[in-house]
Formats: sequence, structure tokens, C-alpha cells
Amino acid sequence: MRATGDNDGVTSADILSPRLPSPLEEVADDRFARQGVRLLLKRDDLIHPELIGNKWRKLVPNIEAAAGRPVLTFGGAYSNHLRATAAAGRLLGFPTVGVVRGEELAARPLNPSLARCTADGMRLHFVDRSTYRRKTEPEVLAALARAAGAEHAYVVPEGGSNAAAVRGCRALGEELRGRADLVAIACGTGGTLAGLAAGLGAGQRALGVPVLRGGFLAGEAERLQTEAFGGRRGDWSLDERFHFGGYARTAPGLDDFARDFEDRHGMAVERLYVAKLLYGLVELATEGAWERGTRVAAVITA
Repeated sequence: MRATGDNDGVTSADILSPRLPSPLEEVADDRFARQGVRLLLKRDDLIHPELIGNKWRKLVPNIEAAAGRPVLTFGGAYSNHLRATAAAGRLLGFPTVGVVRGEELAARPLNPSLARCTADGMRLHFVDRSTYRRKTEPEVLAALARAAGAEHAYVVPEGGSNAAAVRGCRALGEELRGRADLVAIACGTGGTLAGLAAGLGAGQRALGVPVLRGGFLAGEAERLQTEAFGGRRGDWSLDERFHFGGYARTAPGLDDFARDFEDRHGMAVERLYVAKLLYGLVELATEGAWERGTRVAAVITA
């Protein structure tokens, strides 16, 4: 894909310069070692300083499909996806529009996440929650695009999960072939899990840890795999127990856990996704969920 703007002859990859494949690091953690389990961290958070983790893998195929057109996408007030899309627009020189769940008055002053989006050039369009829930209906989507002044924009769904994104995330599984027995990832919309599972090799399993409650992700991940590959791919499952009440919900116990993990391993732990994933894996190890000798890889997405 060629970059937009004045960088004639320069591709988006030249500008974005991803670190791929992302590093895979084994860490010593007694909570796993006591069970004879090895813990590895797949550091997708190190792919790019602004398009980190699965955001890189999901956005780049969609940016290529947009071919320089404005990109319109969706998210909540703290959406990592909105922030990554805005950063990509700034870096590659294409316009971005973010449809934000929640009335604008309630979002003022802008939180740091939305302020970063506007600083990167994203135009924000706020909608009430009722309208937001209907955003995939063709007539509602068309009305939203008109109201946002983006009738001819390329539309990327909430969280960036569509068939193009799922195919992009397949490389994550391919990078881990033969290097882990179980690969675990925190899930918001199911797209990364769908691609990851498709890319793994024979005998490998993928585990999704949803950060939202509701029990809808299994059907969504299967739908995305069908759109991307024509049917279900890979050996994957979900464990719904570790969402801590839903998206953007945390608890003192989760914060304590995350701080302890940071102290043990010298890395920052993002609270909304990564902390819930790691907490779930520690609980599963304590429960004896895996045979001795199992290599568990946790994908660090943010």
C-alpha cells in the first residue's frame, strides 16, 4: 500500500515500521512453575509505539482496503481502537472520523483518550447509546455517515473486527506455530481470536478471555471466521469468568494483581484487557487446568 500525502513512492509499512514478528519471552513465575507449566509472553505491545498489538494487525489490512479514503469507525469514550485509528491517520495522512458512544455533553471535557484522538486529527461525532446500538443497520449507518460528513468514507466496525482484520490476525497464530501449546488472548470483539486460532498449527489451542460480559463472543468469533475463511478454523474456546463486571470495569483485587505482576516481571500491565487475561491464566494454573509441561503463551495486546 502506498502512503497518502506527499510521501510519493513510500509505502505505509515504510512509515509505520512495525516490529514483526513480535518478541516471545519466557518468564519465570512460581504460580505456573508449581504446576509444571511454562509461561511465555507474546509481546504484541511492542509492534509499534502507537498502533500496538492487535490494533496493528487489524487496522493495516483495512487501511489498505480504504486506499486513501477517509476512514470512519466506532468506539466508546476510552476506545484503544479509536486512538489507534487516529494515530494511523496522522502517520499516513488520511482523514479519520470517530463515532463515539454517548452524548457529547457528557464527554466534555474530553478524557485523555479522546483528546489524543482529536490531537491526531480525528473528527469526533457523538451519538446517543440507543442509536449507537443500531449502528450496523444500513439506514442508521448511512445517516451517521451523513451527519459526520463522511458519506464516502471507508467504514471499519467497532474494535476493527471484520473479515480483513481477521485475515490480518492470522499472522499472529502463524508466528506462534510450534512455540506454545496454548495461546491465550483477551477478547473484546472476537476478531483477534478468530484470526489467531486460524493461524495456529496442528495440536495448538487458542483460549479467549472476554473482557465483556454477555456470552455473545463465541457466536461472533465463529461468524467472523466464516466471513474470513468460509467456516470455523482452529481449536479455540472461551472462558467467560474473568471480565470483572464488564468492559472498563475493574476491581481493587485486579489492580493489586496487576501491580504485583508488574513488580514480578518489570513490565506495565494494561488494566482493561491484559490484566484480566493474566489474572485468568493465574487462576487457571492454580486450578490445575493444564498438564505438566504445557507451554502457555499470553498475547500482550496493549
